[in-house]
Amino acid sequence: MSGGTALAVFVSISAGFAASAQAAILGKLGDRVGTVEALGFSTLVAGATGVAVLLIARRSLAGISASAHQPAWLWLGGVLSAFIILSVTIATPRIGVAAAIGLVITGQLLVAAAIDRFGWFGFERIPLHWPRVLGIVLLAAGAVLSLRK
Repeated sequence: MSGGTALAVFVSISAGFAASAQAAILGKLGDRVGTVEALGFSTLVAGATGVAVLLIARRSLAGISASAHQPAWLWLGGVLSAFIILSVTIATPRIGVAAAIGLVITGQLLVAAAIDRFGWFGFERIPLHWPRVLGIVLLAAGAVLSLRK
């Protein structure tokens, strides 16, 4: 495994750890202040964090301007982030962190497999072989089973 691949694996696993903690924390914040309020506040914190990282890494805010001049469909990443935050804030107190994250990951894998298979958004096409399909089906089954308390 190359250094770049190892780094990608490490940050992906770390993001998984962070996403589970985030779901639990946002669920609790949503219980205390309301789901929409938790969405607004956490989005402000994420934005401030992103600007701080940009300033530290690039010593400039030019990346924000460059991003604003891209096609509007590329801005959907921010809209989808807000939707994900709202969804886990609603779901975790009601169905639990494991079930919510299991269902989120199942949805992610289904769409990711389609993106890979059809090359959507300009990505290289990657065939969808049976082991991948089986993995998605097993994860979906695990997510459904985790709904039982």
